[in-house]
Amino acid sequence: MLDLHRLRALHAVSVHGTVGAAAAALGYTPSAVSQQIAKLERETRTVLLERQGRGVRLTDQAQHLAATAQELLAIVERAETELEERRGLPAGRLTIAAFASAARGLLPGVLADLAVRHPALDTRMTEIDPHLSVDLVAKGAVDLAVAHDWDIAPLPAPPGVDQAPIGDDPCDLLVPEGHPFAGRPSVRREDLRDQRWICQPPGRVCHDWLVRTLREAGCEPDIVHQADENPTLIALVAAGLGIALLPRLGRGPLPAGVVEVPLEPVPVRHLYALWRTGAARRPAIAETVATLRAHWPEVSPQHPASASTPVPRPASAPAPTPASVPAR
Repeated sequence: MLDLHRLRALHAVSVHGTVGAAAAALGYTPSAVSQQIAKLERETRTVLLERQGRGVRLTDQAQHLAATAQELLAIVERAETELEERRGLPAGRLTIAAFASAARGLLPGVLADLAVRHPALDTRMTEIDPHLSVDLVAKGAVDLAVAHDWDIAPLPAPPGVDQAPIGDDPCDLLVPEGHPFAGRPSVRREDLRDQRWICQPPGRVCHDWLVRTLREAGCEPDIVHQADENPTLIALVAAGLGIALLPRLGRGPLPAGVVEVPLEPVPVRHLYALWRTGAARRPAIAETVATLRAHWPEVSPQHPASASTPVPRPASAPAPTPASVPAR
């Protein structure tokens, strides 16, 4: 009989692409994942992974077995959801994928809150790019994702994935002290010609938004420096090497030498919680979505959640189901 834990390890490698990434998502060591798959190879008398450069690839047989594993894991998830629903309280493991600034600015308080109020709930958070996290939810690799989109780049939710708004995160123009924009009350997009830009690499949502927005304003952005992490981008601005457009969530206090200037109209990114439709009845999902929305005003007090009033954190009763939250 095939072992479900070993099938889960194979499925994780098929979704995440590497043994190391699969291990991080499962909360194991890479060695433990490799051992699980090696045992599965012996059980099935089949080669499942082949070396490819510095990584591995799934054989054709492994691809078929991984697809079967996904179906079995979905059945297990439904069974666990029904049990948790009958108990009426959040319990078990809940895996969450969140993009970097949400993982830094929103999730710590949410996870700590859930740990205090629901000790039977074992939350596990992984920092993942928002476009990747949606696919991971759809494939069953994570239970819930915190992702974001922009007005000109909506976040698509594939069939079988539901979503609800968490809040809106405004962005500001960051310029070096002494820059001509530094003393202005606001800057319009048409004023951004001939600027040297610092932003994230291509393929990231913020980079794509910046390029598309400036092109629509009639100027081609001159991107001179690229970095993944916001502190690095801010340090480059502080050094006088260019200007940047950064959201407020998780940004922290600006260092000396960096000035925040409003851009008109104000760019806003929208935060969402996403989960599989079949798991919507699970109290852990409902409670986590409610807690995310309840904590949003605390991390962005001047910009409350998309709903007219925050969702309250219940003291003992189960949270309202995500289906009751307005979906986008």
